[in-house]
Amino acid sequence: MADDGLDGLDDGSAAGMPAKKSGFGGLITSLLKWIAIALGAVILIVVIVVVTMRIVNKNSSGNVAIPISDEYAVQREVLDWYTSLGAIRTKSSDEIPASVVVDIALGYKKDDKATSTEITQRNIELKDFLRRYFTEKTIAELKPQNEQKLKIELRNAINDEILSTSKIKDISFLQLDVIEQ
Repeated sequence: MADDGLDGLDDGSAAGMPAKKSGFGGLITSLLKWIAIALGAVILIVVIVVVTMRIVNKNSSGNVAIPISDEYAVQREVLDWYTSLGAIRTKSSDEIPASVVVDIALGYKKDDKATSTEITQRNIELKDFLRRYFTEKTIAELKPQNEQKLKIELRNAINDEILSTSKIKDISFLQLDVIEQ
């Protein structure tokens, strides 16, 4: 009768199985488990994104070029100016020639000593070229509305025909007088 003492203890549960947890404590444990899993997943995703972005940024340059329209690009390059050519006097190529007096400044890259030196060394050639250039022009070609075209032509011609190792970037007229007779 060794089994007599165990007959009254049977509560209906299977042998070896713990009794079901019931109540609020089991719900909190289950909820905390899912919160920990979600928090772990978020941390893992953030770490993967940060590592991926560092790898991508290491392979590309840090500066990104943002296109800017011409109306917002107001800042022009700062140039050094060579102004020692002096005024050049000549006549136009018209049937009744007009007197032309021009004084030009040559703009070159800031702190470019090589260009400054070459312009100084070729001062006489530049003056002769400018005199010949304006002698070949007519009064109509020297009108104010053609000034920008003249500047571009002069810059390109000086860069191609006079200067050899350096280039000028811009030309400004300090004086451009056309005196008709």
